[in-house]
Amino acid sequence: MEAGLALGLPAAVAGGAIIALLLGLFGGGGSVLATPLLLYIVGISDPHVAIGTGAAAVAMNAAANLAVQARAGTVKWPCALSFAGAGLAGSLAGAVLAQRVDGQALLSAFALAMLAVGLAMLRPAKAEGDPAVRLDLPMTLKLVPAGLVVGLAAGFFGIGGGFLIVPGLMAATGMTLANAAASSLVSVMVFGVATAGTYAVAGRVDGPALLAMVAGGLIGVLAAKPLAPRLATRAALARRLFAIMVILTALYVGWRSLG
Repeated sequence: MEAGLALGLPAAVAGGAIIALLLGLFGGGGSVLATPLLLYIVGISDPHVAIGTGAAAVAMNAAANLAVQARAGTVKWPCALSFAGAGLAGSLAGAVLAQRVDGQALLSAFALAMLAVGLAMLRPAKAEGDPAVRLDLPMTLKLVPAGLVVGLAAGFFGIGGGFLIVPGLMAATGMTLANAAASSLVSVMVFGVATAGTYAVAGRVDGPALLAMVAGGLIGVLAAKPLAPRLATRAALARRLFAIMVILTALYVGWRSLG
């Protein structure tokens, strides 16, 4: 654990709760907050360690949310596994590539990725779709390349990639937004494990900060379950407010990376 990090562990618990809550409510987007949280609030100084630790925490929080969604029957497993399986190779390659990039340059690229996430979330989400969708060959041929590209981005930036996975699943399969948000958690978990594993081998995962974020994540998972139905009528407003927060954070990360 880095010097002075102990003072930031309560913030890691709170951050883990928020990220897990957002994953449960939106299926993505919250993971982009993990790296800025670890760098500027928790106190980790190495961008690579922050990315590796954040990826591990997001993977574990996604797994907890996935267990809840699986019990509810909202996960379309064949589609989810096809997308995640294709993206696994991409996430491994992205994580290896990112570790060869200078820390400050990586933060600048991360800020641009965050900005893209925020802008994408400002677009209205389409809730219509087929709740009884079934995987077939034409659908698989769409899911595989999409998963590979999203996995590469997730591995490089150390993010879950839910903001790309959800629309990717909807476009390739025609499933509903609710099913896509639940199914995306499979990929978020797989990409996070692959990314974090690559960083862990290089000694770039902070154990105490990770445990604090996972502990907070359990709180977020429990909070997301009752909040999701209540948020349904105000989902668009909540999504816009969250997108604005992501955009402002991206601008801050970009400014700090240039300093």
